[in-house]
Amino acid sequence: MATVLEVNNIEVVYQHTVQVLRGLSLSVPEGAVVALLGANGAGKTTTLKAVSGLLPFENGAVASGNITFFGDDIARSAPHDLVRRGLFHVMEGRRVFEDLSVEENLLAATYASSNRQTAKAYDEVYGYFPRLAERRRQKAGYLSGGEQQMLAIGRALVAEPKVMLLDEPSLGLAPLLVQEIFDVITRINRDRGVAILLVEQNATLALEVASYGYIVENGRVVIDGPVETLKADRDVREFYLGLGSHGSARSFRDVKHYRRRKRWLS
Repeated sequence: MATVLEVNNIEVVYQHTVQVLRGLSLSVPEGAVVALLGANGAGKTTTLKAVSGLLPFENGAVASGNITFFGDDIARSAPHDLVRRGLFHVMEGRRVFEDLSVEENLLAATYASSNRQTAKAYDEVYGYFPRLAERRRQKAGYLSGGEQQMLAIGRALVAEPKVMLLDEPSLGLAPLLVQEIFDVITRINRDRGVAILLVEQNATLALEVASYGYIVENGRVVIDGPVETLKADRDVREFYLGLGSHGSARSFRDVKHYRRRKRWLS
């Protein structure tokens, strides 16, 4: 299977001094869902921003290493150019245009696409998210959190992505809405062949939809593998799936960081 996105040994620095990623590498095969897991502050969102070209807006930069998209180096490409080439970043917190209607939000996304068949694109989005069709004239700021997340993903679909970067799509949503969102993510991957790099705090859910996973701590990948391998790993089960050696729930916070690092690297 061909690799569509590859991050090779990158280091990311903010404010020219604060190092966040330290030699991080990962790859996303064509048509695959890849999970990027880790605790808060591990470097997951920074990884997505490095890929999508958003670091300069936060005084950050890729100091070394390279990022390739379909074989082309994109480490210093502008975000709008990457979107036109088929790389779309759905950021944490939804980030919709609150004063625009649902349909106007979707229209804004068509400017990132070279093929602006808006009616067809809207129909596809409404097919995945019927609730948005019912609210197409409503301002996005009045939508529920779940509906705003649907709209954020819908805007990505209108831009005709080849790869989607999804940052915490379940954040702040009720369990039923989370399941609905992830069902659609699975359908998008299956029906359209869109490769997905998924950052998600709910590790159990992420490993249900992904085929491969990476776990990051302190800006480095500490373990990676097919999801079945990760699910069977004692440390992953204990620290990320909340299961002890006998299947009993255990808090990740109960284990000191230095103990986790020693076990990852042993």
